[in-house]
Amino acid sequence: MTTGGAVGLVGAGVAGGTAAGGVVGGGGGVVGAGAGARGTGTFAGGVAQEHNAPARSAIRNRGSRRMQEEPDLMADRLVESSGVATQALAPGALYVVATPIGNLADLTVRAWWVLSHVDAIAAEDTRVTRHLLERYRIDVAPARLIAAHEHNERSAADRVVAMLRAGQRVALVSDAGTPAISDPGARIVRAVSAAGLRVVPIPGTSSLAAALSVAGLEQATVRFIGFLPGGARERAQELQTIAASEAATVLFEAPHRLRATAVALSGVLAAGRKVLIARELTKKFETIEHVAAADLVAHVSATEPRGEYVLIVEPHQEQVPLIELDAVARRWLAAVAEALPPARAAAVAAQATGLPREVLYRELTRGRQKD
Repeated sequence: MTTGGAVGLVGAGVAGGTAAGGVVGGGGGVVGAGAGARGTGTFAGGVAQEHNAPARSAIRNRGSRRMQEEPDLMADRLVESSGVATQALAPGALYVVATPIGNLADLTVRAWWVLSHVDAIAAEDTRVTRHLLERYRIDVAPARLIAAHEHNERSAADRVVAMLRAGQRVALVSDAGTPAISDPGARIVRAVSAAGLRVVPIPGTSSLAAALSVAGLEQATVRFIGFLPGGARERAQELQTIAASEAATVLFEAPHRLRATAVALSGVLAAGRKVLIARELTKKFETIEHVAAADLVAHVSATEPRGEYVLIVEPHQEQVPLIELDAVARRWLAAVAEALPPARAAAVAAQATGLPREVLYRELTRGRQKD
């Protein structure tokens, strides 16, 4: 049975009420009305939406200014347009919920809905999560907010598993972003899965995905290592791996360690190799810059470090010798390229002409890009 904690997305609704007729889907959906619920109010002025078609039509026809003036209408419209109220919220499941990394507007409708209806929320820092819940007017009793951080994650996992076995729904959140990605939560997820219970991802904001989306990588393999190892030997080994890697490497870094990491990277990377530096993602002072390895130290030293950083080191590129192809080589390359994919065509042409496969592959792909 749901706790019926849904209130308005931007500050509306009836405290403890439900939405969309009080039912979230069928087959395991959340019951939000009747004697078993804590509240019977709805987003549509206390009238179940499924019986309120005229009100829904009126909401659709109001302008954006009207929506801003009456947050209740915005909450109604988001619930209706997204269809979130028709989706099942299965009992006995752990919901791994992504939360904003800075811009509070990045909370998804689905994440808000789940946080509003679960029986408990396991949070990295209950104070941080309490702030988010209050901003979205999600009413959660103190007993339903469980501390689940790196120092107590094992005991928290046992508690969560017990709650799920009792048929309750539990959401897992970190302070910002997606839990269990360089944040606490992986142990809880693993324990729930090992117990044969369901784990449901509620995707949303991720600094990893946000940075990759603006990196401009073309068909690159990506290595995500999070924070560099703390031990000197392990750190040095990882830096050498990054320097030699033909995959793009994604790092997280804290502001007080940024300069040391810049010094370390500039010491192992080729001078012209680019590093994307993403700072304060989604926030007011967000910056995203591509910096050559030779300029890394000067660049980070020129600005006061603030907020969390995402660094993306571009792939290592082999230096392919510049060789001008003669007419015979070009004919061979054109002939095999008609029947074979680029990599195989370059290999066959290399055997026939004696030229390096890398040179032929470069020429072949360059030509296709021009076309």
